[in-house]
Amino acid sequence: MAVSRPALIALTALAPVSWGTTYAVTTEFLPADRPLFTGLMRALPAGLLLLALARTLPRGIWWAKAAVLGALNIGAFFPLLFLSAYRLPGGMAAVVGSAGPLFVAALAALLLGQRPTRRTLLTGAVAAFGVSLVVLRAAGALDALGLLAALAATLSMSAGTVLTQRWGRPAGVGPLALTGWQLTAGGLLIAPLAFLVEGAPPALDGRAAGGYLYLALANTAVAYWLWFRGIGRMTATQVTFLGPLSPLTAAVVGWAALGQALTPVQLVGMALALGATVAGQFTGRGGGPGARAVAGTKPRDAPADRERRDVAAGAVRR
Repeated sequence: MAVSRPALIALTALAPVSWGTTYAVTTEFLPADRPLFTGLMRALPAGLLLLALARTLPRGIWWAKAAVLGALNIGAFFPLLFLSAYRLPGGMAAVVGSAGPLFVAALAALLLGQRPTRRTLLTGAVAAFGVSLVVLRAAGALDALGLLAALAATLSMSAGTVLTQRWGRPAGVGPLALTGWQLTAGGLLIAPLAFLVEGAPPALDGRAAGGYLYLALANTAVAYWLWFRGIGRMTATQVTFLGPLSPLTAAVVGWAALGQALTPVQLVGMALALGATVAGQFTGRGGGPGARAVAGTKPRDAPADRERRDVAAGAVRR
């Protein structure tokens, strides 16, 4: 069913808003120092649930594509993000992550023909600067490994976002199934790493079980479905400009639920980042061959559409 553009943006924005609650849930409800196990509990149960609901498995080349997308968006992204967060001074990992729109703009130019405008680049820079004002803390020196991990995490998610749009979806497959494929593949990639690095799973009380249930359902299954659904209907650059909502939400939750203060500088940063997020929805709208049309349509040359035309012409499916 087609939705209006504002509704589509608002629904997609719920994904990074949900991800912004991850820090508070992790610190208040979950066992300490288990980031990989937490990543596993977010991804694999959510993926298996969506697979059960969609009842559709990949076919042909999509086994490989789903594995690649799952690795980029989930399996590599989660461990790299946690590594960077543990090794960098407070907030630096989020600042590096807020450069995602610039990474996506560059990759979209290479892979989708969506040439970035000066407005896109400027808006991306303002978003990163605004996030830096919100989350940066003056503590400690930069760690080279942590910085590389943060850059790799941002590049991994950016590449996954662009490839998700470039490859589209197979004919007859919706975003629910595509999300399930990626979460399951990513969770299976994290599983051996979690057990190798962190050992056996910790004992869980009711509080921790509730936290993991929230992360698996709302924070991952629903949020990533909305995210990939948005990628299917908007440009990659427009979607990734919603990303700064995650650290901004984390700051608001910290203030509202954890008693953390918000300084005037942070409030200015939030205003800049929010303004850049809104402005990002008006960048590249009508640009290159990868640009999306309005409300619910795929690009004219998307892989799924080409496959439908081939089937209609009597061509044999791969």
